[in-house]
Amino acid sequence: MQAIVLSAFGAPLTLQDIARPAAGPGQVLVRVHASGVNPLDTKIAAGQAGHAQAVLPAVPGIDLAGVVDSVGAGVQGYAPGDRVYGMTGGVGGVAGSLSDYVAVDARLLAPMPARLTMREAAALPLIFITAWEGLVDRARVAPGMTVLVHGGAGGVGHMAVQLALARGARVSATGSAAQRATIESLGATFIDRDTPVEDYAGDGYDIVYDTVGGAVLDASFRAARRYTGHVVSCLGWGTHALAPLSFRAATYSGVFTLLPLLTGEGRAHHGEILRQASALAAAGQLRVLLDPVRYTLTADSVSAAHRALSARSASGKVVVEVAPTA
Repeated sequence: MQAIVLSAFGAPLTLQDIARPAAGPGQVLVRVHASGVNPLDTKIAAGQAGHAQAVLPAVPGIDLAGVVDSVGAGVQGYAPGDRVYGMTGGVGGVAGSLSDYVAVDARLLAPMPARLTMREAAALPLIFITAWEGLVDRARVAPGMTVLVHGGAGGVGHMAVQLALARGARVSATGSAAQRATIESLGATFIDRDTPVEDYAGDGYDIVYDTVGGAVLDASFRAARRYTGHVVSCLGWGTHALAPLSFRAATYSGVFTLLPLLTGEGRAHHGEILRQASALAAAGQLRVLLDPVRYTLTADSVSAAHRALSARSASGKVVVEVAPTA
C-alpha cells in the first residue's frame, strides 16, 4: 500500500510503498478515505512537538474516516463495510492515517454519522474530543450556564461553541472582525478579540474555554465568575500568574487530548465521546467548517496542506482525501 512517511524531522514528506498491516487482537483494519490535518501534524513534522513523542520513521495523520476492511480477534460491534471515524494515531509511535490502510485500536473508533461526508467526519475527532473533554469532562457544562469560548471560529473553538449550545448553555465567543459572521452563524454572541476583557466580562462567565493560549489564557482568568467560574485551556503550556484566578476563588483545568494515544489509558472514552458527536450530527446540532481546498495522498499535496496550516491561510479544517472515491 502507499503511505506518506516522515523519515526525519524537518525533512520533506515522501510517498512510499510500505507493507499493508493486518488487524491484530482488539484492532480494526480501516481502508482510509480521508485524513484530517491538524496544527499538531505540522509541529510533529517540524520536530517541534516533543509532547507527541513521535517515533521515526512515522506515518503522520491523527484523524481518519474510512471503511472497515477486517476486524481482529476480540473485536465486537464492527464488521467489514462499516463506515467509521476516530482519532487513531500519528503520535507516540502509533501509525497515522495518511495511508491506504491502517490497523487501529477499535476502542478509538465510532460509527460515522450518516449525514456527514468522509471529509467532514475526518475533520471532527481531535477537535470535538478536545472540546468535550474541556466542557463536559472538566467543566460539567449544564443548561443555563454562561460560556465564553476564546477563538470561537477555530477548530476546537467552533466545536466548543456548538457543544455548549447543544447542552443548553448561553455562549459568547471571541474572534477577529472577519470571523464575526462565522461565529454568529454558529449561534454564539460575537466579541471582538481586541476588546479588553473588563469591557465585556461583567460578573464573569461560568465557563471560559481558552483555545488560544498565551495572553488569552491570562485574560481568561480575569473573565471567570467569582466562586463558581471554571477556566479550561487546551493550550495552557506557558508560564502564567494564577493570582487573578485565585482572587476570584475560581478553578482551572487543562486538557491534553493525546494522553489515551500516548499511554493506552482511557481509549474507550474517546470512542464514547465520538458517539456523542455522531448523535449531535444526526440531530443537526453539529457541523464542521471545512477548508474548500481539496488535498490528495501525494507528497506535494500533503506538504501543501501542512503549509496552509502553518501559514494560517486555510479557512476551515484541512482534510486529505486518501481513497479515490472519498
